[in-house]
Amino acid sequence: MALEIKLSQKLTHSLVMTQQLQQAIKLLQLGRLEYLEVIEKELLENPALEDARENNEKEETLAGNEGEQMNGALGDLDDAPYKSYEGERQLSERDAVLEVDRTSAEPISDSGEWLDYADSTWGDFSNSASSRHADESPGYSVEATASKPEGLTSHVLWQLRTTELVAADWGVALQIVGNLDRDGYLQCSSEELAIICGRSVEDVERVLREVQLLDPPGVAARDLRECLLIQLSQQGAEGSLAWKIVLEHLDKVETRQFDKIARQEGIKIEDVVAALNVIQKLEPRPGRPFVDEAPIYITPDIYVKKVDNEYVISLNDTGMPKLRVSPRYWDLLNNPESCNSTNREYLNDRLKSAMWFIKSIHQRQQTIYRITESIMKFQRRFLDDGVGFLRPLVLREVAEDVGMHESTVSRVTTNKYVHTPQGVFELKFFFTSGLKSEQGEDVSSESVKERIRSLILAEDPKRPLSDQALVDTLKSEGVNIARRTVAKYREMMNILSSSRRKKVF
Repeated sequence: MALEIKLSQKLTHSLVMTQQLQQAIKLLQLGRLEYLEVIEKELLENPALEDARENNEKEETLAGNEGEQMNGALGDLDDAPYKSYEGERQLSERDAVLEVDRTSAEPISDSGEWLDYADSTWGDFSNSASSRHADESPGYSVEATASKPEGLTSHVLWQLRTTELVAADWGVALQIVGNLDRDGYLQCSSEELAIICGRSVEDVERVLREVQLLDPPGVAARDLRECLLIQLSQQGAEGSLAWKIVLEHLDKVETRQFDKIARQEGIKIEDVVAALNVIQKLEPRPGRPFVDEAPIYITPDIYVKKVDNEYVISLNDTGMPKLRVSPRYWDLLNNPESCNSTNREYLNDRLKSAMWFIKSIHQRQQTIYRITESIMKFQRRFLDDGVGFLRPLVLREVAEDVGMHESTVSRVTTNKYVHTPQGVFELKFFFTSGLKSEQGEDVSSESVKERIRSLILAEDPKRPLSDQALVDTLKSEGVNIARRTVAKYREMMNILSSSRRKKVF
């Protein structure tokens, strides 16, 4: 076979995403905290981008210190306008240039277009925006002086230091404490501890009994039965009926076979109930008081408020910087004598990056607003009457309504939260599957879950509703649903079965 070298041409179609478009897509799917971090990072890395509010505060301070001459010099910067978007968020002619151009990647020229960006700020979508640095007081904060809550490990170690353990047993005790989980249970066997510490199993068991005498009661137990027995022992209840039930009938307690316990022990059901009242007062998770979990607070990205029988949507821009292209760098770029060609190339690149970043942010805000507006239009009955009136909704319906791709709607609704008159929900919450009703209409699965929850809350504790009873009730209300679907929804809501919900006494 002969080898030859030749040139050929081929025409193909391919999708090439510019860096600017990639940046816009990345910003679109970020949650509020990540979004703020990206803005702060861009402010640090790009000198051509600045926070208009922060710079205006500095300029006002300089103006007060330097007098009228300095105030006049900075007058142009103080006049930088802030645009607000209200009602339908229509763009003005000046803002129209902020629409993302997916194909343009040409370098920025020294044209008058930059004059628009020099003083422009991206839109203020809410009237509640406030400065990040407002009302900051000097000195130490209260949070900086607050002590850290004591953990389970430090609490047990503090008690160990007051015991009379010999030096040879300290290594075993430290291994035991180091292998406690957050609930206070020991997560390794005595044999494993013996191998790790190079001691006999009997020595490990002896030290373990010493640790189990410490506070909280039940600490260092290896299972629930041992945890409860340790607590009963510390209460002086060894050999009692409660002790025997925990030791021999704990599985029957879980399945509520109290009559079977009474028959096997030859006692009255009232005696079993009295013993169970003692057991119920024990702590199945000894480490619970020492679990230090800070609550996670959700800051809504969007607010939906009812005004004169209409729902008004506003984006939460509280604490967000108001970005603009720095007028100082534009002046340097316009002045040929101020910098050489290398510096001008750098300035041109930074100014171009700042412009695209502002465009991407503006596009993100507009997209979030439009998609939220569409979702609330479909879920108007939810806003009026609650979760029980949530209608089935899929991404395709919203995408067709706003003229976007389903993937864009999916990105926007991820990690975005909306504050409504019915509470705070993730935007993903409003997209639910549907069940057919006898009237031929689709019923949202979330509405069915809410109905199941309400039926269980209203049931007689001594005669709880079975899954089949829930199915019959829902069918009488026009909702066709299978028993296994009811069981699945009940488990998703962490609701026990009827046999475990039954209150015997």
